[in-house]
Amino acid sequence: MPPSPLGTQSSPHRSTGEAIIENDPLLASQIVVRVCLFLIAAIAMAGGALQFFRGQPDTTPALDNVHRFMAGVYFSTGLINLWAAITIRQQGALVYLLALGVLLAGIGRLVSIRRVGLPKPAAVWLGYLIPELALPFVIAIAHYAGR
Repeated sequence: MPPSPLGTQSSPHRSTGEAIIENDPLLASQIVVRVCLFLIAAIAMAGGALQFFRGQPDTTPALDNVHRFMAGVYFSTGLINLWAAITIRQQGALVYLLALGVLLAGIGRLVSIRRVGLPKPAAVWLGYLIPELALPFVIAIAHYAGR
Protein backbone atom coordinates (compact mmCIF):
# COMPACT_ATOMS: atom_id res chain seq x y z
CA MET A 1 0.00 0.00 0.00
CA PRO A 2 1.24 3.53 -0.67
CA PRO A 3 2.12 5.55 2.40
CA SER A 4 -0.54 7.92 3.64
CA PRO A 5 0.24 11.64 4.10
CA LEU A 6 0.98 10.88 7.76
CA GLY A 7 3.63 8.31 6.83
CA THR A 8 1.57 5.31 7.95
CA GLN A 9 0.31 2.44 5.84
CA SER A 10 -3.37 2.32 4.97
CA SER A 11 -5.55 -0.36 3.44
CA PRO A 12 -9.23 -0.47 2.54
CA HIS A 13 -11.61 -1.88 5.14
CA ARG A 14 -13.06 -5.16 3.85
CA SER A 15 -16.72 -4.33 4.39
CA THR A 16 -16.90 -0.53 4.06
CA GLY A 17 -14.03 0.30 1.71
CA GLU A 18 -12.87 3.03 4.13
CA ALA A 19 -9.15 3.32 4.71
CA ILE A 20 -7.76 1.66 7.81
CA ILE A 21 -4.60 3.21 9.17
CA GLU A 22 -2.23 0.37 10.07
CA ASN A 23 -1.09 2.18 13.21
CA ASP A 24 -4.65 2.47 14.55
CA PRO A 25 -5.24 0.27 17.59
CA LEU A 26 -6.79 -3.11 16.95
CA LEU A 27 -10.45 -3.57 17.77
CA ALA A 28 -11.17 -5.70 20.84
CA SER A 29 -12.55 -8.43 18.56
CA GLN A 30 -9.32 -8.39 16.51
CA ILE A 31 -7.29 -8.77 19.70
CA VAL A 32 -9.39 -11.80 20.70
CA VAL A 33 -8.83 -13.40 17.28
CA ARG A 34 -5.12 -12.54 17.36
CA VAL A 35 -4.60 -14.07 20.82
CA CYS A 36 -6.48 -17.23 19.81
CA LEU A 37 -4.43 -17.57 16.61
CA PHE A 38 -1.16 -17.01 18.51
CA LEU A 39 -2.21 -19.72 20.99
CA ILE A 40 -3.05 -22.16 18.20
CA ALA A 41 0.21 -21.29 16.43
CA ALA A 42 2.27 -21.99 19.55
CA ILE A 43 0.54 -25.31 20.19
CA ALA A 44 0.76 -26.44 16.56
CA MET A 45 4.39 -25.43 16.10
CA ALA A 46 5.54 -26.97 19.39
CA GLY A 47 3.46 -30.12 18.91
CA GLY A 48 4.42 -30.47 15.25
CA ALA A 49 8.14 -30.09 15.99
CA LEU A 50 7.97 -32.56 18.88
CA GLN A 51 6.09 -35.18 16.87
CA PHE A 52 8.30 -34.63 13.82
CA PHE A 53 11.43 -35.49 15.79
CA ARG A 54 9.84 -38.04 18.15
CA GLY A 55 8.00 -39.99 15.48
CA GLN A 56 5.73 -42.90 16.33
CA PRO A 57 7.77 -45.20 18.58
CA ASP A 58 7.23 -48.97 18.57
CA THR A 59 5.34 -49.07 15.30
CA THR A 60 5.66 -49.99 11.65
CA PRO A 61 7.68 -47.90 9.19
CA ALA A 62 4.47 -46.97 7.33
CA LEU A 63 2.78 -45.60 10.48
CA ASP A 64 5.91 -43.70 11.52
CA ASN A 65 6.11 -42.21 8.02
CA VAL A 66 2.50 -40.99 8.14
CA HIS A 67 2.98 -39.70 11.71
CA ARG A 68 5.99 -37.56 10.75
CA PHE A 69 4.26 -36.34 7.57
CA MET A 70 1.25 -35.19 9.62
CA ALA A 71 3.62 -33.59 12.14
CA GLY A 72 4.98 -31.47 9.28
CA VAL A 73 1.43 -30.50 8.29
CA TYR A 74 0.68 -29.66 11.94
CA PHE A 75 3.80 -27.48 12.22
CA SER A 76 3.10 -25.65 8.96
CA THR A 77 -0.49 -24.97 10.07
CA GLY A 78 1.03 -23.32 13.12
CA LEU A 79 3.09 -21.06 10.85
CA ILE A 80 -0.05 -20.10 8.91
CA ASN A 81 -1.85 -19.28 12.19
CA LEU A 82 1.13 -17.18 13.27
CA TRP A 83 1.14 -15.24 10.00
CA ALA A 84 -2.64 -14.72 10.16
CA ALA A 85 -2.35 -13.42 13.72
CA ILE A 86 0.42 -10.97 12.80
CA THR A 87 -1.50 -9.72 9.75
CA ILE A 88 -4.97 -9.87 11.33
CA ARG A 89 -6.09 -6.54 9.80
CA GLN A 90 -5.77 -7.96 6.30
CA GLN A 91 -7.37 -11.36 6.99
CA GLY A 92 -10.81 -12.44 5.86
CA ALA A 93 -11.85 -15.98 4.97
CA LEU A 94 -8.49 -17.46 6.06
CA VAL A 95 -9.38 -16.94 9.72
CA TYR A 96 -12.61 -18.91 9.28
CA LEU A 97 -10.74 -21.71 7.48
CA LEU A 98 -8.15 -21.91 10.27
CA ALA A 99 -10.93 -22.06 12.87
CA LEU A 100 -12.59 -24.83 10.87
CA GLY A 101 -9.33 -26.78 10.87
CA VAL A 102 -9.14 -26.63 14.66
CA LEU A 103 -12.80 -27.68 14.96
CA LEU A 104 -12.21 -30.64 12.62
CA ALA A 105 -9.19 -31.66 14.70
CA GLY A 106 -11.41 -31.67 17.80
CA ILE A 107 -14.04 -33.72 15.98
CA GLY A 108 -11.28 -36.15 15.04
CA ARG A 109 -10.48 -36.54 18.75
CA LEU A 110 -14.16 -37.18 19.47
CA VAL A 111 -14.24 -39.92 16.82
CA SER A 112 -11.10 -41.47 18.31
CA ILE A 113 -12.57 -41.38 21.83
CA ARG A 114 -15.77 -43.01 20.56
CA ARG A 115 -13.91 -45.75 18.69
CA VAL A 116 -11.00 -46.62 20.98
CA GLY A 117 -11.71 -44.81 24.26
CA LEU A 118 -10.34 -41.82 26.14
CA PRO A 119 -6.55 -41.97 26.64
CA LYS A 120 -5.11 -41.71 30.14
CA PRO A 121 -4.78 -39.38 31.93
CA ALA A 122 -8.25 -38.32 30.86
CA ALA A 123 -7.88 -34.74 32.17
CA VAL A 124 -4.98 -34.07 29.79
CA TRP A 125 -6.87 -35.28 26.72
CA LEU A 126 -10.03 -33.43 27.71
CA GLY A 127 -7.80 -30.38 28.22
CA TYR A 128 -6.89 -30.67 24.54
CA LEU A 129 -10.41 -31.47 23.34
CA ILE A 130 -12.43 -28.72 25.03
CA PRO A 131 -10.44 -25.78 23.57
CA GLU A 132 -10.42 -27.48 20.15
CA LEU A 133 -14.21 -27.51 20.21
CA ALA A 134 -14.68 -24.05 21.79
CA LEU A 135 -11.95 -21.82 20.29
CA PRO A 136 -13.20 -22.11 16.68
CA PHE A 137 -16.52 -20.55 17.70
CA VAL A 138 -14.79 -17.80 19.69
CA ILE A 139 -12.56 -17.05 16.70
CA ALA A 140 -15.40 -17.06 14.15
CA ILE A 141 -17.70 -14.87 16.25
CA ALA A 142 -14.96 -12.38 17.15
CA HIS A 143 -13.70 -12.22 13.56
CA TYR A 144 -17.22 -11.62 12.27
CA ALA A 145 -17.72 -8.87 14.87
CA GLY A 146 -14.55 -7.12 13.71
CA ARG A 147 -15.62 -6.92 10.04
